[in-house]
Amino acid sequence: MPESLTIGELSHRSGVATSALRYYETLGLISAERTAGNQRRYHRAELRRVAFVRMAVGVGLTLDQVGAALATLPESRTPTKADWARLSRSWRGHLDERIAELERLRDQLDDCIGCGCLSLRRCRLSNPDDAASRRGTGPRYLLGDDPGTP
Repeated sequence: MPESLTIGELSHRSGVATSALRYYETLGLISAERTAGNQRRYHRAELRRVAFVRMAVGVGLTLDQVGAALATLPESRTPTKADWARLSRSWRGHLDERIAELERLRDQLDDCIGCGCLSLRRCRLSNPDDAASRRGTGPRYLLGDDPGTP
């Protein structure tokens, strides 16, 4: 196959581990042809598909969501700039939800950092009523309070 890449070359060019490329192939995100010796050979266009996968995962999509997006392309072709624009518009709602979720988490962590409990196991994220705070200030469990006693 002219202008083809080995899995090592695709890995080097894309920055994606060969094991991940094999996994992407099993999911149908990329494809390879096989030589007579059963070695994978990738068309150079697969670089764009790998870049698409990396960017989509980078913005918070799952590989299943990426696969669904790639499946909307005619004849499993390589995504174009127009494809990315169309698909990324459809992801805005998902991204907005993720951003809101991360902001809530950030705000809860800010509160938690100031509480002084020093216990991620008993922090406000897993104990919204902050039961340890009723026992006094400071790291109550580190000071010897029994976490099992109300």
